[in-house]
Amino acid sequence: MINISLIIAYIGNKGSVMVGDKRKIAFFGEKTDREKLEEELYSGILKTDTEFINKAKELNISYKITEDAIKIKNLENALVGEVSTRTTAETKRKRIYATTNAYKIVELLGSEIVSSDSGKGSIIVFGNKITKSLANEYINEFWKSKVSLRFVGDIFLKVFEKIANETPTIGKEYDVLIQQTKYAPNEAMSYLNNLVERDIKLLDKFREKLKVDLSETNKKIQLASKIIYEGKIGKVSNIESNMLQVTLNPDVQAFDSEWKLLVNPGGKTIMFLSDGATGKIGDEVIIENENLCLKNNKASLSCDIILSKI
Repeated sequence: MINISLIIAYIGNKGSVMVGDKRKIAFFGEKTDREKLEEELYSGILKTDTEFINKAKELNISYKITEDAIKIKNLENALVGEVSTRTTAETKRKRIYATTNAYKIVELLGSEIVSSDSGKGSIIVFGNKITKSLANEYINEFWKSKVSLRFVGDIFLKVFEKIANETPTIGKEYDVLIQQTKYAPNEAMSYLNNLVERDIKLLDKFREKLKVDLSETNKKIQLASKIIYEGKIGKVSNIESNMLQVTLNPDVQAFDSEWKLLVNPGGKTIMFLSDGATGKIGDEVIIENENLCLKNNKASLSCDIILSKI
């Protein structure tokens, strides 16, 4: 995933305005070819989506363009914008928090702050080389003094529309947020410092939960790969009517549908004979052609567990 975002934020004494594009581009291929494609993207050589697509095909690069990213949001009494770059190892984030009379910029590696900056009033541009250059050019061209927050939003949208015609690094879908709060400069910065601290802690908790969820998912995938579709399961150790007690083999275990371990290897579980079928103590239980049955007479068995190898 590459960073192709454009976010423009205005911080004034009556409120804040933020506009962000919604485009994401992911592409895959040989490193040298990817670097060449990125170079042409960021230098401004590629000016349209068609030129990008043709160049990607020429370099044998697979790509995916989406227009549904949420890069800016309301957070309590502030606006927050984020651009990020994901690698196989970590996620790098750059965030701006903006409210009346104050902004704070933080750069994060994972959920750790590696740098920060702050100020009282400004226009901040997050973007790649080409979008930042064009944004600064068009803001200077369209800007008027003493404008309303609504007009600031209109100016920024006009800037986005112009840039979208000159580079495929942003699309034609944008989010616009305006927030008006009453903060003196010292109050605003104190509020943002507290907000950032709480928000980063929340990010850290989210990342930890995500790690746990991913670990659990990987565990389930590994267990699922060991499901028995063919082979020996165990032996019948007791019979009551159509209910069999089966002692599992030393290399077989049983789980419920949520992959909670129910029966350890060598343990006992319950299975049921199909109507009219018979069995006896000592019969071997197998799975043959994905059918759970008794080996000697192929009588079908049923159970509500997952049988897998250890």
